[in-house]
Amino acid sequence: MTLSRPAMTRLKTTTRTVFAAAATIALVTAPATAFAADPAKPRPPKIKVLDTSVKAPFQITYGRKTLLVSDGAASTVSKLSSKKLYELFKTPEGLSALAMNSRGDVAYGIQQGDAENGGPTTRAELVIKGKKQTHTADLLAYDKTSNPDQAVSYGIDNPTPCQEAAFAAWGGAKYNGGVDSHPYAVAALDKTSWVVADAGGNDLLKVDEKGKVSTLAVLPRQASTITQEGADALGLPACVVGAVYHFESVPTDVEVTKTGLLVSLLPGGPEDPSLGARGSVVHVDWQGKVTTVAGGFLGATNLAVDPKGSIYVAEMFAGRISKVENGKVSKYVDLPNALSLQFAHGNLYAGTLASPSGPGSIVSIR
Repeated sequence: MTLSRPAMTRLKTTTRTVFAAAATIALVTAPATAFAADPAKPRPPKIKVLDTSVKAPFQITYGRKTLLVSDGAASTVSKLSSKKLYELFKTPEGLSALAMNSRGDVAYGIQQGDAENGGPTTRAELVIKGKKQTHTADLLAYDKTSNPDQAVSYGIDNPTPCQEAAFAAWGGAKYNGGVDSHPYAVAALDKTSWVVADAGGNDLLKVDEKGKVSTLAVLPRQASTITQEGADALGLPACVVGAVYHFESVPTDVEVTKTGLLVSLLPGGPEDPSLGARGSVVHVDWQGKVTTVAGGFLGATNLAVDPKGSIYVAEMFAGRISKVENGKVSKYVDLPNALSLQFAHGNLYAGTLASPSGPGSIVSIR
C-alpha cells in the first residue's frame, strides 16, 4: 500500500486507509516466506464462496447460532444464512466493530472524521442494541477526558536535530499519545459487558451494558529499526537510518479466552513491505500484562480461534490467512484481500475486501 506523507501523521491506520488500499492492493506482494508444511492436513483447505455483495466486511461475529457481518462500505449489519446475506439494519457511516453476546444483544462501533489525513476524529461510539433498550458509549469523549496513552512517548527516543527535521511533516520525531478513538473491533466479555479494540486510542476498553467506559489495557508501542531501504521508500534522509522508531499499536480484533484476550495488531506506519512484516498477535491477561504470541504478519487485520486453540490471522497485505499453533506460524490458505475472520460450525469464515481485481466476499474454509 502506498501512503502519502500526510497519511503518515501520527502513523495510524483506519478503515478509510484500508479502503484506499483496495485500489492498489493487487500491486502489493508479500516478501518470500518459507512456511513449514502442516502434516496434520493431507489436503489444502477448500474455499466456498457464500456471498459477493459485500464491499468492506470489516468484522464477522458469531453468537446464539447466528453469523453477523458488518459492511463498512454500506453501513449495514447483515445475517449470513446458508444461502444468502440478509440485511438486518443500517448504521451511521463509519461502521466497523460488531459483536453479539449470549443474550442476543448486538454491539457495533462507528468512527467519523478525517484522522488518517491529519484531521480530527469527530465521532467514535459503541452502540449496544438490546431487545428493549439501546445504549451508546461515547468513546471519543472518554479519550478526551482520560486519554489512556497520554504518558506514552512515540517516535524516536532522544532524536537528533536532523531526525526532528526529517519527521516534522509527520508531527515530529517524538510525541505523546494524543486524543483519538476508533472502535475497530468488539467482543462480548460476558452477558453485560464488552471489550473494545480501539485502533485510535491504542488500547482495550471495557464498556458495560449502560455505556460506562473504563480502560483494560494500553497496548505497548511497536519498535522498528529504520533501514536504508525503509528510509529510501519513505523519502527520509540518511540520518534516520539505524534509528529505532516506536510506532503506535493499532488493534484490529479481539477474542476472549479463559486466560485473557487475544489481539491482532497492525504496527502503525506503512503496511507495505518497506519496513518489513511487522504485524503481530498478542495476549493480554486479566491484569493487563501484554505478551507477544506470534509476529511477522503483513497486515494483521483480524484473527479467529478454533476449539483446539489454533489461531488464524488474516494478512490482508500478504493475501493469505496464516495459522498459529504453539507459537509457530504457517500458511493456512491463500486468500487475496483477506480482511475478517470468524470460526463457527466447524468452518473458518472469512471476509475479503472489494478491489479493482474483484468484488468483496464472504467465504467458508474447511
